[in-house]
Amino acid sequence: MSATQRDVKNRIGSVKNIQKITRAMEMVAAARLRRAEQRIEALRPYASAIRRMTRQAAEAAGTEVSGLAILKQHESNDDVGLLLVTGDRGLAGAFNSQIIRAGLRASREHEAEGRRIAYSAVGRRGVSTLTFRGKDPVGRYVGFTDRPSYADARTIAEDLIAAYIDGKIDSLEIFYNGYISPLTQEVRRETLLPLQQATILEGDDEDDDDDEAAGNESGPHALVEYEPEAADILARLIPDYVEISVYRALLESTASEHGARMTAMRNASENAGELIEDLTLEMNRARQAEITQEIMEVVAGAESLT
Repeated sequence: MSATQRDVKNRIGSVKNIQKITRAMEMVAAARLRRAEQRIEALRPYASAIRRMTRQAAEAAGTEVSGLAILKQHESNDDVGLLLVTGDRGLAGAFNSQIIRAGLRASREHEAEGRRIAYSAVGRRGVSTLTFRGKDPVGRYVGFTDRPSYADARTIAEDLIAAYIDGKIDSLEIFYNGYISPLTQEVRRETLLPLQQATILEGDDEDDDDDEAAGNESGPHALVEYEPEAADILARLIPDYVEISVYRALLESTASEHGARMTAMRNASENAGELIEDLTLEMNRARQAEITQEIMEVVAGAESLT
């Protein structure tokens, strides 16, 4: 075997080893994706109910929402908090990069209007990228993106609520990958605080879909009387609303990450297969050329003896 054939054979062996790894990673991601999908399906009705209750209580409270610190809208919006939800690991296509791009694009929009940005990041990829770009995140939450718990969401929410109450930020936006299917994830940008500008006050199509799935048809609803006052109930709902919104984003992001990694590893395995075919063809051609050369040498030697 010539040196060229030996090199090609070694390359084929290396690509086959890589293909085994990518197939294994695809299978692991598929198994984790199924569990993540189940957690999302279990959470979505509860999350939609909390968001709907918060929206209804805010509408009922009206101008009374400014009476408490957590409900008070700041006079200015000079400091904006941006929470970027990424993953702890890579090898998931554009999953991490598209969140970072969306967050940096939003930060440029705010900075163009004279606002200061306070970054927080979930996942090592987001933390490391922001740090590398010189945008040191004030909140770093890593080590749990493969399987986030509600306690993780509560920790993040408590830090963000405290920053809002203390006046360190005047508004809060969250960026995460919303899970649609293993092949499709969409970047979502939501405003969580102040409540007066929150995305939930604009309505939520997914909430409506969940209502229909639960059998709650659209139409007239009974009037609700609040005891105690709507503002008091709202003050109790806000922490739960922020926590459940963050938890929902974490679960959606986890499922999106597993789906993106499964797709990326499948594509990598298919590309490895194509590369193996090309290298095998190259090795066969080199072997054929070597055999042809040897036959020609034998024939030439035989002719020289006659």
